[in-house]
Amino acid sequence: MMKPPLVSRRSFVGGLASTAAVGSSLGGASAQTYPSRRFSVVIPTGQGGGAERIARPFDAAWGPLLNKTQFEYSFYPGAAGQIGYELYVKRRPRDGHNFLFGNMAGELIMYVTQKPDYNFPRDYIYFSQMEVDDSCIYVNRNSPFKTIQDVVNAAKKRTLNVAVSRIPTQTSIAVLSLGDATGSRYNLIPYGGGNPTYIAVLNGEVDIGASPMIGVMTLIEKFKILGVFNRKQNLYADVTENAPTVNSVFGLDIPDLFTSRAWGVHTEWVEKNPEHFALLERTAREAHASPVFREGYKKTGADGRNLVYGDRKACMEFALNTIALAKRYEKVLTAKRGKRG
Repeated sequence: MMKPPLVSRRSFVGGLASTAAVGSSLGGASAQTYPSRRFSVVIPTGQGGGAERIARPFDAAWGPLLNKTQFEYSFYPGAAGQIGYELYVKRRPRDGHNFLFGNMAGELIMYVTQKPDYNFPRDYIYFSQMEVDDSCIYVNRNSPFKTIQDVVNAAKKRTLNVAVSRIPTQTSIAVLSLGDATGSRYNLIPYGGGNPTYIAVLNGEVDIGASPMIGVMTLIEKFKILGVFNRKQNLYADVTENAPTVNSVFGLDIPDLFTSRAWGVHTEWVEKNPEHFALLERTAREAHASPVFREGYKKTGADGRNLVYGDRKACMEFALNTIALAKRYEKVLTAKRGKRG
C-alpha cells in the first residue's frame, strides 16, 4: 500500500498562508474595498439628452468621493424607458457597481401603463434625486385667461382643450388631478413633443398648455405661466411673474408632479450591503452640494436653482405617489389620443 507523501510543518504552514493569500485576492478585495472597479450606468433614453447632461457633471464630483471611480454609460432608448429598465433589472449584475439613471416620473408612469416584467421596489430603488422640473399650466400672452382661477372657472362651464406633449406624462396627471379636485373639465390633446405643443398654444389651437416649466420659460416672452404643481414653492417665481402654486390657490394637497432624474440601484444589493449603500447615499449628497457639480451643470446652459436633492426616502415618497396617481388615471393615460376641439 502506497503511503501518503510526508509534508513538513514549514511547508504546511506556508501552504496555508498561500491559500489565504489567494482567497484574499479572489474574494477579500471586494469585501474590503468598495467600489473596486468602475461603475456601469444604464440610461433608458438616448445619448446626448437631459439625463446625460446632468449625469456627467455629477459623476465628476461623485467619482472622487468613491475611490476616484469612473463611470461608464450605456443608452437604451425605446418603449418609454422599458427597454433600459428591463435590461438593467434582468441582465446587469447586482453587485453595487451597476446603476440606473432614469426619470422617475415618466418611467414610473410607464411602469403602470405598460406593465413590464419587473417589480418596483422589489427589483430596484431610487436613492438620489438630482433635480426638479415642475409641471405647470400656461397660456399665450393673448389668452383671456389671466390667472389659474380664470382657467378653473371656465373649465367648470365647458371642457377646455389642453395641449400636452404626450398623454402618459406627469403633466397630464397634473391637469387631471386639478380637474378632480375642483370639478373642472379638461380634454388632453397630445402633440408629440415639446415644440409642437408650444406651437399649438401659440396658435390658439387649444385653450391652455400643460408642460414641464423649464421648457416653457425659454419662451416666457410669449407665454404666461398661471399655476405650478409643487407642494412647497415656485422655484422660478421671480421670472414667472410670481405664478402661484396650484395648491396654494385652491387649498389643495396635490402631490409634487415634476420631472426628476434620479440614481437607482438593485434592491437586493442594498439589502445585503447596508454599509456600502450608506457610503453611496452619503457621497451622493456631498457630490450634489459640490461646486464641481453645480458649476459643471451650469456650463450645459442650465439654471442650477432646479438642483433640488432628494434622498432615498424622498425618492420613495415621490415614486409611490406617482404610481398611485398613474393607477388612478390609467384609463386616460393609456388612451391613444384626445379629441380636438
